[in-house]
Amino acid sequence: MKINNIINKRVSNAPNLTSTNTINTRSKINKKSSYLKVISLCLLVLLIISASTFAYAAPEEEAVAEEGMDSITIKAISAAATIGLGAVAAAIAMSMAISKSSESIARQPEAEGSIRTNLLLGLVFIETAVIYALVVAIMIIFVL
Repeated sequence: MKINNIINKRVSNAPNLTSTNTINTRSKINKKSSYLKVISLCLLVLLIISASTFAYAAPEEEAVAEEGMDSITIKAISAAATIGLGAVAAAIAMSMAISKSSESIARQPEAEGSIRTNLLLGLVFIETAVIYALVVAIMIIFVL
């Protein structure tokens, strides 16, 4: 009888690990989804500004000249907004990646090599998006 009381007491005092793990997992998922929302919003704004450039660069320069802005001014503003938003989005993404990799290296120093490799690969992809924004800005200026 005494052994059963000791076993029951230990089982009832044991922490409930499943609920804590579930809460931690949910909070991580919510943080990831909020980062995804911010990044997708930045990309959406970049797309809208780039698309509006094509509408303003129409060959009807008489209508645009009446408003006080010619096509060169509109092209310059659109190109600046495109590269500016691309650079801001990339800077935010790079800062988040670097901070998370630093936290990961601090937690697990033995995995430093693989974390650094993944970080550099991610930074290359982010920088590629900025180069694409630069190409779009150059196309806005010279092609349209």
